[in-house]
Amino acid sequence: MAKAQRVSETPATALLRARGVAFTEHPYEYLEHGGATYSAEVLGFDPFTVVKTLVMQDQDAKPLIVLMHGNRKVSTKQLARQIGAKSVEPCAPEVANRHSGYLVGGTSPFGTRRAMPVYVEESVLALPRIAINGGRRGYLLGIDPQVCVQVLGATPVNCAIDL
Repeated sequence: MAKAQRVSETPATALLRARGVAFTEHPYEYLEHGGATYSAEVLGFDPFTVVKTLVMQDQDAKPLIVLMHGNRKVSTKQLARQIGAKSVEPCAPEVANRHSGYLVGGTSPFGTRRAMPVYVEESVLALPRIAINGGRRGYLLGIDPQVCVQVLGATPVNCAIDL
């Protein structure tokens, strides 16, 4: 029996399928350092609805994930204050890769190698749909943002600042 053609499974899509989460697949030509604004542009999405998965760490080098609008950045001071950390900073790419099991640029919050606390910018949850990385460079998934809370236990935070 022939299988339907689709982008090959990633740990993220396997987890979502196992949980019965509906999603749409949006492959695109990956551009090194293109970021969320580039993927939004080529896919015709509003960059505010494309959500970046950022692997960061606290002062004790404990990793955490922040889900942020594609056209905003994280105020690490505000984030640290809200999560009770002394400080928060982005992980070096090779450290982020090790924690998540994904390559930077293809990091999904779903199906990470190690469990990490997930924080989501509160206004992301108000959107009807978001596009978020599916676990591979050049591959976004369209999902209901509430999935981030239901599947990941994401905690809402307010730490967005304009780019």
